[in-house]
Amino acid sequence: MTTSVKYPPGLVALFLVEMWERFSYYGMRAILILYLVDRVENSGLGLTTADAAAIYGLYTASAYILALPGGWIADRFWGCKRAIVVGGVVIMIGHVLLAVSGSAAMVFFLGLLCIAIGTGLLKPNISTMVGQLYDKNDIGGRDAGFSFFYMGINIGAILGGLIAGYLGENWGWHWGFGAAAAAMFFGLINFLRASRTSLRDKGGAPAVHHHPDAATGRRDHLFTGAIGGLVVVLVAAAALTGQINLTSAQGLAQAMGLIIVTVAIGFFLNIYLAGDLSGSEKRRMIVLALLFVAAALFWSGFEQAGSSLNLFANDLTQRQLGSFTVPASWFQNLNSLFIILLTPAFAAFWIYAEKRWTIPVFVKFGLALVAMGLGYLILVPAAHTAATGVKVTGLFLVCTYLLHTVGELMLSPVGLSTFSRLAPERFTSQIMGFWFVAASLGNLMAGLLAAGMDTEHAAGLPDAFTRIFLVSAGFGIVLVLLARPVTRWALGGSERIEETAPAQ
Repeated sequence: MTTSVKYPPGLVALFLVEMWERFSYYGMRAILILYLVDRVENSGLGLTTADAAAIYGLYTASAYILALPGGWIADRFWGCKRAIVVGGVVIMIGHVLLAVSGSAAMVFFLGLLCIAIGTGLLKPNISTMVGQLYDKNDIGGRDAGFSFFYMGINIGAILGGLIAGYLGENWGWHWGFGAAAAAMFFGLINFLRASRTSLRDKGGAPAVHHHPDAATGRRDHLFTGAIGGLVVVLVAAAALTGQINLTSAQGLAQAMGLIIVTVAIGFFLNIYLAGDLSGSEKRRMIVLALLFVAAALFWSGFEQAGSSLNLFANDLTQRQLGSFTVPASWFQNLNSLFIILLTPAFAAFWIYAEKRWTIPVFVKFGLALVAMGLGYLILVPAAHTAATGVKVTGLFLVCTYLLHTVGELMLSPVGLSTFSRLAPERFTSQIMGFWFVAASLGNLMAGLLAAGMDTEHAAGLPDAFTRIFLVSAGFGIVLVLLARPVTRWALGGSERIEETAPAQ
């Protein structure tokens, strides 16, 4: 496939499926923390900011870490299509449970669990199917295609934030959750139709999975068992020594962080050491591990949108436009709006650049981190003003979301493209799951960071925003400096792939 084939048959169908799924996810996410902290007499759960932020982080982290077993199930048993259908059904059930939960907290949390499980099945596999539409060395076309696909994500996100956010804040929280259930139903119907037409030859069940030899199989099983055992031992040790408190939301979030880090490292080592990889595949895995760390750091700052930045908009931002009060949740839609506006320019640029020069993926990720950090630097003077008790103009958040969007467009669709391209062929869905584990870790870190950024005590916000800027921008600059030597060592100076047979 040439780079001129940017949008092959099937891409539009996947675009629409992801659009409706993201409507349901982001529509619910827009109001989740507001619902959790709202007073019980207003039909909220009446939680503290710290507990609500921890629960928010736990939920979003769970939704993404479950992409790892979701990819594994598709690679070994179901194939992408079946995993997506089952995931969509479970997501829809989860949203229905949220809508009917009333004051029953356990029903509400069961609904969150269903959404997390369904998202874990759907997210890595629909991205894998997008990757299957492109030749591995069509870097520019693949980046452009994933950028277009990413626009679908954000059309769904902005519609979900607007509709579910408005219904939740003005009609009642469970109206917003119900709207998300309806959106997932439309997404599921669209995918079932596309499966019989433009996607009929994609995402089928895999051939019978087997290891090339008994020794490789034993190593795989040994590593898998060791990972599970290590997770249990580490969490138990941390609980027994008082490092974490498993009876609190914040303690559970800390335990989840320990689980995510352990699983991520164990998963990487399992494929690297027991995956029967060639030398070039192992070097590409190291590249993916470095990008994983960068992505987790990026998402830890970016995903403050649903927690601390959402509360900043709600409590510290002037939202009155004449007689209309702008819902706080609507500020999150700025990100999606900017993505829709900027994606065509970014997609065209990736095609243009591919024909003239190569921009290393490390440079793209590094600049993304710098842009995200600058978004927080802009908020520092706003936080100083808010600390005096004066609400600030919404233009500060507009500028922050614009910079975060620029960073996201340099990292997220590029990351999807790169992970689908550099992954060893037989582990593609699992490696896509590994990419989403970075988002899982970042979301959890975002929740824990937000717990320390209470808008009721705004005096600490300037220092918190400054620290995020320094860490993010500093790591981004390091990535840019590493781009050339790492690309030369791991990829032979070029990101194009020469197919090699597995090591014997």
